[in-house]
Amino acid sequence: MNALAAEPAADAGVDPVTLALTQGLFDDTCRHMGWIMTRTACSPILTDSHDFSCFITDREGTLLSQSDGIPIHTGGGGFTVAAVLRVFGDRISEGDVFVSSDPYAAGGNHPPDWVISRPIIVDGELIGFTCNRAHQSDIGGGAAGTYNSRATEIWQEGIRLPVMRLVERGTMRRDLWQLLLLNSRTPDLMDGDLRAMVGSTRIGAERIAGITRELGVETTLSLIDAILDHGERRLRAALATLPDGRYEAEEYTHTDCFEEVDIGIRAAVTIDGDHVTVDFNGTDPQMRGFKNSSYVNTHSAVYLAITAYFDADMPRNGGAFRAIDVILPEGTVVNPRPPAPMTFCTAAAAHEIGHVVWKAVGKADPARACAGWGKSIHGLTSGGMGTSNPWVMYHWNTMSGSGGMKGRDGFNQFGHIGSLGGIVMHNVEVCEQRYPTRFIRQEYRCDSAGAGEFRGGTGIDYEVAVQEQAEYSFRGEGLIHPSGFGIGGGGTGEAGRMTLTFEDGTELEAPQYGVETYDPLRLRAWSPAGGGWGDPLNRDPERVLRDTRDGVLSREAAEALYGVVLDARGRTVDAEATERLRASRGRVQA
Repeated sequence: MNALAAEPAADAGVDPVTLALTQGLFDDTCRHMGWIMTRTACSPILTDSHDFSCFITDREGTLLSQSDGIPIHTGGGGFTVAAVLRVFGDRISEGDVFVSSDPYAAGGNHPPDWVISRPIIVDGELIGFTCNRAHQSDIGGGAAGTYNSRATEIWQEGIRLPVMRLVERGTMRRDLWQLLLLNSRTPDLMDGDLRAMVGSTRIGAERIAGITRELGVETTLSLIDAILDHGERRLRAALATLPDGRYEAEEYTHTDCFEEVDIGIRAAVTIDGDHVTVDFNGTDPQMRGFKNSSYVNTHSAVYLAITAYFDADMPRNGGAFRAIDVILPEGTVVNPRPPAPMTFCTAAAAHEIGHVVWKAVGKADPARACAGWGKSIHGLTSGGMGTSNPWVMYHWNTMSGSGGMKGRDGFNQFGHIGSLGGIVMHNVEVCEQRYPTRFIRQEYRCDSAGAGEFRGGTGIDYEVAVQEQAEYSFRGEGLIHPSGFGIGGGGTGEAGRMTLTFEDGTELEAPQYGVETYDPLRLRAWSPAGGGWGDPLNRDPERVLRDTRDGVLSREAAEALYGVVLDARGRTVDAEATERLRASRGRVQA
């Protein structure tokens, strides 16, 4: 509620306290929908990892609240509701529920994320929609578990859903329901997950309808408009603090999933008073592999990158997005033409888009710039397909380190930019009960983080034994090439690495992308580290000492990277020796 209380509402007759309380009620409703999902869904990717997001839009599809879940899911949520309105228009009735996913035809971000959209209708008046976008455990296609990294066209990635009415006036369409289950390798999980999604939107819609009846339809609609207007004013005020100008940046992926090739995402960010335009002209053509970013996904990545750059209480709704224009040339990796595949776009392409926007805006405001985050390497392992006990295990625990920024080190294990930390790590003990696995290690890496006045996140040293034959879908974007770039003199974080060791002792480097079947093995992964912010010689020596005690920095690296000398036992900083060493290296005073 601080986001609304920060300034009085400019709209005549709107009490800012009432406005803040109303926004709080919408946000709490989103969170309540999320709680329902975690308690009633069946797939661990939803109940354990929270790879779903609940959001609310107004009656025109403008995002109103995204307080639950993952911003890459919700920032583009308005496009989904716009597709519902475009297809069904005035044929929407109370008790209807819609399902959709397709990035080309239904406002989707990528095929595995299905959206349940439910209209909120009070006294015959459409107020808005409660929605739930959730990653399904399996949607068919060429690989179990939704990620077919061999795909070269979208049909190889699983079933595509246009906007369809799943529930009509309160009655489930069982023929359509069975069609969806028939196209999944894990139909029991999908059945439970869809029911949880439908149930969460029902509870959300009932809560918003109750609020509307209490306030009155016209008052509620006017408050919704005021909330969106407030979001617009806040972001415009923040943008106005940046110097006008055109700021350009580029970011690369070094593979199209089949061969080494540099593919560039280029953006020109133009600040013009209280408005920003992000122009992707010059970005390379769409690629063969499944990392192309859909139109909706690219918008969502830009929205989260811009709004996350400013204060934490910045409203992140469709009103704020009015201050942002996005130019996306067709046929490029940020707006491909069909039938380009795109299942990995919420992680890989969204990460590069976030990086390129942060790099560009960082030129306008270097003090608030954030160093690069390590890219993702978390693939998935699946087995038991065709049996009574199919399973899909996501290796979320290999999350990468985030970048440092002024005043704060990067998080050691945080994930890709599209999640902004919204993905939850698996409990390893539960995983061992649920899957044929045994965890061997999960610890922070040592000497991997990009050095800086504020260092990057370290990444993870992870090892797990998979005890039966299984299929592996590799998504190692962060392997081979370092991705956590430094800022303002900070160092680059280490790249990731992944090895596979078989029972006969044979070891091989895991492929960066691909789908393979292996006998029992040990998978070990060193996830990428984040970049550092600022001159490492300006880092507080006590922070360096703390890192050595925590085992994420060796004594040798403390001296070589930071110019910090420890006593003989490594327990305290030798202040005089440190000062002499730093002076000899030309330390720049902070």
